[in-house]
Amino acid sequence: MYYIKETDKPSKFAEFFHIVKLENDTIILPILGTSLDEKTAYKLAIKTKTILDKTNSKKLVLSKQVKQQEAYMNYLYSYNYEIVDGKWLFQMLIFDVLEYIMKKLKIKEEEIKIGILVNDISDLAIYAIEKLVTKYKHVKIVTNHINHFKNIEEKISEEQGIFINVGNNKRKILSKTNIILNLDFPTELINRYTIYNTATIINFKGNVKIKDKRFNGLNINDYEIDWKTNPHLETFEAKDIYEAIQYKNQSIEETLKKIKRDNVMIQHLKGVKTII
Repeated sequence: MYYIKETDKPSKFAEFFHIVKLENDTIILPILGTSLDEKTAYKLAIKTKTILDKTNSKKLVLSKQVKQQEAYMNYLYSYNYEIVDGKWLFQMLIFDVLEYIMKKLKIKEEEIKIGILVNDISDLAIYAIEKLVTKYKHVKIVTNHINHFKNIEEKISEEQGIFINVGNNKRKILSKTNIILNLDFPTELINRYTIYNTATIINFKGNVKIKDKRFNGLNINDYEIDWKTNPHLETFEAKDIYEAIQYKNQSIEETLKKIKRDNVMIQHLKGVKTII
């Protein structure tokens, strides 16, 4: 794994000749916070690739400043590097995020009406659904693959005696839902649904834009965590560093236990127009 950050020692020489340095596990770009043009982004990406080709690492953690360089990032993606973005950790924190939202917005447990938007039947999706339906009374599963969720629906009904509302009525199913946990719906798909005007939407995988002008709720696309002191934290986002050092092949239960042991907590959630 390598870190990529901007230089903290401005040099016109390095900037002019696009000199990319490697110091231990950190690649340093000769940029000073300004937006890179396409040509410069390409040159820096090629030099970054040249350095990384000498290693066997494909995982990268980008600084806050470098993450603003869209053209440079696009080149890295085209070279098939894994750029850590904190989205895996965000999904693992789904229960913490929900509790954080309820506390900040002062929503009582009996008042919460949850909509889970999911098409991919992942282990985490199943785990989250089973936990949420046992704790909250009003939970709806919104999916384009209703038949795929029948087994889950029957299993929970038989084992726990809980009926799950699984559906896809675009006009009604989310019209009164005040918390929407969007596990994998993209912008195009979620905007086909009628959404409660003051709902809080948490998008766990990608950035989503709600196009309905009547929507006046919260649309959460990002977050940050509180975590232990780390020398990289001033330059990098804590969520990226923490995710990068995790072993993702262990069970969900073990992962959640480790997150708790490490005292990882939600610092804030980033909405399209606000931070809470």
